[in-house]
Amino acid sequence: MPIPFLALAAVLAAPAEPAQQHVFSGLALSPAGDRIAVMEADQRADASEQPHKRLVIRTAAKGTVTASHDPCVTCMYQDPTFSPDGQRIAFLGRDRKAGTTTLYLVSKGTVSVRAVVAGVAQRPRFSPDGRSLALLEIVGAHKEAGATEAAAPQVGDIGESFDEQRIATLSVDGQDQPRAVSPDDTFVYEYDWAPDGRGFVATAAKGDGDNNWWIAELDHVDLASGALMRIAAPTEQLNFPRASPDGRSLAYIGGLMSDFGAVGGDIWLVSLASGGSQTGTSGGSPHNVTPGFAGSFTSIQWRGSRLIATALVGDRATILSVDPTSGATRTLWSAQRTIRAGDGQIALDRTGTRAAAVIEDFEHAPELVAGPIATLAKAGPITQVNAALTGAGSARSVSWTSDGRTVQGWLIAPRVVEPGKTYPMVVSVHGGPSSATTPGFIGNTARDALTRRLLDRGYYIFQPNPRGSYGQSEAFTRANIRDFGGGDLRDILAGIDAVEKVAPVDDKRLGVMGHSYGGFMTMWTVTHSNRFRAAVAGAGIANWTSYYGQNGIDRWMIPFFGASVYDDPAIYRKLSPLESIKLATTPTFIYVGEHDVECPAVQSVEFWHGLKAVGVKTRLLILEGEGHGIRQPAHVRQVNDGAFDWFESQLGVR
Repeated sequence: MPIPFLALAAVLAAPAEPAQQHVFSGLALSPAGDRIAVMEADQRADASEQPHKRLVIRTAAKGTVTASHDPCVTCMYQDPTFSPDGQRIAFLGRDRKAGTTTLYLVSKGTVSVRAVVAGVAQRPRFSPDGRSLALLEIVGAHKEAGATEAAAPQVGDIGESFDEQRIATLSVDGQDQPRAVSPDDTFVYEYDWAPDGRGFVATAAKGDGDNNWWIAELDHVDLASGALMRIAAPTEQLNFPRASPDGRSLAYIGGLMSDFGAVGGDIWLVSLASGGSQTGTSGGSPHNVTPGFAGSFTSIQWRGSRLIATALVGDRATILSVDPTSGATRTLWSAQRTIRAGDGQIALDRTGTRAAAVIEDFEHAPELVAGPIATLAKAGPITQVNAALTGAGSARSVSWTSDGRTVQGWLIAPRVVEPGKTYPMVVSVHGGPSSATTPGFIGNTARDALTRRLLDRGYYIFQPNPRGSYGQSEAFTRANIRDFGGGDLRDILAGIDAVEKVAPVDDKRLGVMGHSYGGFMTMWTVTHSNRFRAAVAGAGIANWTSYYGQNGIDRWMIPFFGASVYDDPAIYRKLSPLESIKLATTPTFIYVGEHDVECPAVQSVEFWHGLKAVGVKTRLLILEGEGHGIRQPAHVRQVNDGAFDWFESQLGVR
C-alpha cells in the first residue's frame, strides 16, 4: 500500500502561483563523472498532469546544457544509463496510448531507435563489456507494471494467467530484437549484471507480479541457457541485489517493507560459491552486515571492495561508505534534505568518489548537484533553474518521546503567523506503513497543490513519522507489527501535543488526512479519537477481514499480521476501523480509484456506508478508471477541491 504523503499529494492539482517549476527525473552520471543525463521539463503552474520531459545532457562541472533530445512527442521518457565507456546513453520512451516502449540509443549526439517493445519495459543496463544491453520487459502487458496502476479488466477466468516481467537482452550495435532470457513463469522485479557478463542476479517470484514481491527470492539467471538458480530465500523483503565486482558476494537491502520501491532496511550479504556470479550457487546463508543501524538504508552500490549506500537517519538524508566485512560505516554526507537520482538515491562515477543527484527540501526547489560526495552540499547546486521559486511555508523538524521511543516529524508553518493568533492544523499521515515523509519542496506541481493551498490559507501542516516508519532503525520499522493504529496513533497524538508546545495551533481545529495506509490510519483515527474536526481518507482500508480477499496484494499482509486471515481472523478484526464505527463522530471525506488493486474501492464504500449508518457527515468520491494513484487531471482537481473545501467547511480559518 503506497507510499507516503507524496502518494496523497500526487493526486492533487496545481496551485495558483504563476511561476513555472522545472522538474527533474531519471538522472544518470557518466562513468568519468563529467556529464549528467537527466529527464527535464517545465511544469506549468495551471497543469496537474505530468509534463512532457526531454533527455538533457549537462556538464557535471557547471550544469551547462550540451544537448537535448526529444524523439517522441507522445512518450514519457525514463531510465537513462551510460555505457561503461561513457560513449553511449540508453533510455526508454513509454507511449501508453500506443502500448509500446521504445529503447533509444544516443551516440555521438545522435538519437536512434534500437528496439520497440510491444508492451512495458524498464531499467535498461549495459553489460560490463558494453557490447550488450539488458532490460526488463512485459510483452503484451495487460496493464502498466506495478500494483499502484489501475487493474486490468477482471472478466473471464480470474487468476489463470499473469503478465510476466522478464530479463531480455540484445546487442548494442546489431539489428537483433530483445531476446527474453529469464523463464516465462517468473516475474523479475530487479536485476544486476554479474560482473563476468555471463548472467544476472535478480529478485524474482513465480505468479502474479503485483502480489508476489513479498515472497521474492534471490536468483541467478544464466545468460546462455536462461536457467534460473536460487541463491537464497530471505525471510525479509529485499531490494537492490548487487553482485560484488569480484563475483564472490551479493549484497542487498533487507527489511520489513510494505511497498515495492519504498526501500528501507539493513544491508545483508550472501557469499557466492566459486565466484558464484558464474554459477549462481550460494556459499552460505545471508547475514545482516549492519544489525542495529540507527536508520534505514535506501540504496547500495558496489565500488571496489566497499559499498556506497544512502540511508535515512532520523531527519537526515545520508550517504555512507560501508565495509561489507565488518559492517563499519563512515558518513560521507548528511543533511536535512531529500536527495535522489534514478535507479537508486544517487548517481556515482566509476570510482565512487563523485556523485550527482537532484536535491531539495521544503523551502528550496529541486536543483542538480554534482561533484565530490563530501562537498555536494558545500559547493551548492550546479543549476539555478528554480532559484526564483519560494516555498509555501517554513519547515522544522520536531522530535518527541512516545512509549519510550524517540519519534520525529515535520511541521510546516504558513508564511504569515500573527502574534497572539492561533491556527488550524492538518495532520498528514504517510502511506506504507514502511515509508517516511522526507523534505520535499512545496511548489507548483500537482504533488504539492493541497499542501500549498492549505498553507496559503493559514493552516499548519504536520507530517509525523510514527513507529512503522523508516529512519530510526529496523526495530522501529517493525514496531507496529500486529498493532496497526495502536502505537502509531499514540505516536501521532503525542506528536500533536509536542507541536502545540512550540506552535500556535488551535487544538479545537485539527484535521487529519492520508492515502493508502494513511487512509487506513485516517479511518482508524476517526473511530478511535474525537480530537479531530475533519478528515480526508484516500484509498483506505476499513475492514481487514474483507480486504484480505478483495485486494490484489494480500501477500504483503503476512509479515505484518503474522498469519493469514484464515489462520488468525481475530487480529484482522481487532485492527479494523469498521469494528469501532459507532464511536466515530468526525466528518469524513473519502475518495478512491475505481480500479484500485492495492486498496479496492469497496473498502471505501464499506466505511462510507458505516459512517452514514451512525449519522456521521460523510462524502464518497469514486474516480472512474483510476487505480491506486489518481492520474487523470480532471480527477486530480476533483480530489484537490474536495479535500480543501472539506477542511475549510469544518475547520474554517478565523
